[in-house]
Amino acid sequence: MLDREQGYEDEIVLCGASKYTKKFYLDPLFDGLPDGIKADLQIMCVLYTEEIGGELTLLFDDLGNLQMRTEAEAGDYLYDEIGAVLKIKQLRRERDELFEALETYFKVFVLGQSYEQVEKELEEGKETEED
Repeated sequence: MLDREQGYEDEIVLCGASKYTKKFYLDPLFDGLPDGIKADLQIMCVLYTEEIGGELTLLFDDLGNLQMRTEAEAGDYLYDEIGAVLKIKQLRRERDELFEALETYFKVFVLGQSYEQVEKELEEGKETEED
C-alpha cells in the first residue's frame, strides 16, 4: 500500500509512450499486473503515439481514477490535437472494461481499499450514470 509519506502526492503514472523517444514506460509499481494486460497497455500506448504523435501518459489521480494525458513538444507541427481528443474518447469507449479493472486494481492493491467497497462504489456510479 502506498501513502503520502512514501512519496505519493496527487497522481501516480501507470504507463506512457513517446513518439519522440520511441519508448514505452510501465511503472515498476504495476509489475504485478498480468502480462496480457501489460502487453495491451504497451500496444495501446504505442499505437496511439504512432497515429497521433506526441506523448501519452496513463495515470491515477489521488482518488484512483484513471486519467489519460497527451502532450506534444513545442513546434511539433505533426501532432494532431483534434485527433488526440477524439482518439482518447474512442479508447475510453472501447477499453472501458480494461480501465475499470485497472482502477479496481489500483484502489485495492495500491490504495489499500477493500475490494467490496470498490465494487460497491463502482455499482453506485453505474446507477448514477443510468439516471
